[in-house]
Amino acid sequence: MQKIKKNDDVIVIAGKDKGNRGSVQRVLGEFLLVGGINKVKKHQKPNPVKGVSGGIVEMEKPIHISNVAIFNAAAKKGDRVGIKVLEDGRKVRVFKSSGEQIDA
Repeated sequence: MQKIKKNDDVIVIAGKDKGNRGSVQRVLGEFLLVGGINKVKKHQKPNPVKGVSGGIVEMEKPIHISNVAIFNAAAKKGDRVGIKVLEDGRKVRVFKSSGEQIDA
């Protein structure tokens, strides 16, 4: 079971965007693509076949999963994720600080 999934609200705990929040758009193994986080400028060559105009393009790059923490809205800070097995055998994600379920 993944500890951080798509559409989770995360907060950056290390790096140039430390303290910023965003929503996970894609999970790429150990890396996450988070909206509005880790923006870089890329010099792009024009490609008329694909209809791409050249120039300096601002884009989001993936960030390592260890540099983010899931955002706990109740505590208003980042939190660690644990996995709990319910009586019926289902696994659910919980916040480590409060034991509260992340998934309903």
